[in-house]
Amino acid sequence: MELSINNSKSTLSVSDAVFGREFSEDLVHQVVVAYRNAGRAGTKAQKTRSEVNGTTKKSKKQKGGGARHGALTAPIFVGGGVTFAAKPRSFAQKVNRKMYRAAISAILSELNRQGRITVVESFDIDGPKTKGLIAKLKDLSVGRRPLIVTEDASESLYLSARNLPYVEVRDVQGLDPVALVGADSVVVTADAVKKIEEWLA
Repeated sequence: MELSINNSKSTLSVSDAVFGREFSEDLVHQVVVAYRNAGRAGTKAQKTRSEVNGTTKKSKKQKGGGARHGALTAPIFVGGGVTFAAKPRSFAQKVNRKMYRAAISAILSELNRQGRITVVESFDIDGPKTKGLIAKLKDLSVGRRPLIVTEDASESLYLSARNLPYVEVRDVQGLDPVALVGADSVVVTADAVKKIEEWLA
């Protein structure tokens, strides 16, 4: 299939397997959830009644004092333990390489079908100027949350986008499903398209 290049009469020939793949919502959902879970720390820790600092001596006599209770470390008391205490654990989910690449291809294909991918010859800024990047994005008529993907993003481009809260800059190596799903539109250079094809082929 062919992708049109912005402000150019030439087109870019790309693989149907990468930019024309059928969208699988289940696969994309599984990969996005797994990717986000992999970033979770999983360090939350609470104490059970046997771990809190306090005596286990019976707090009052068994009869004549109202409700019958044992140690003050019981979960019903303030300062007591937690009934089902959270412990450090891993949230990682196994996603093999084939599934991950298939999900990226499915997302790119759906973005292409919706007309949310803009291919440009090159995308670079002369210096770290946020104003220059804003003007460049305005000319391309991208949405509020654009994702800029280049073959090897320059430092000037990263610095220019740093003060724009909804603009993300990635190189091909840093491309991930969460960034693609969260973007209103994707601005990608022709060289980056070829590199993505090599990666996902």
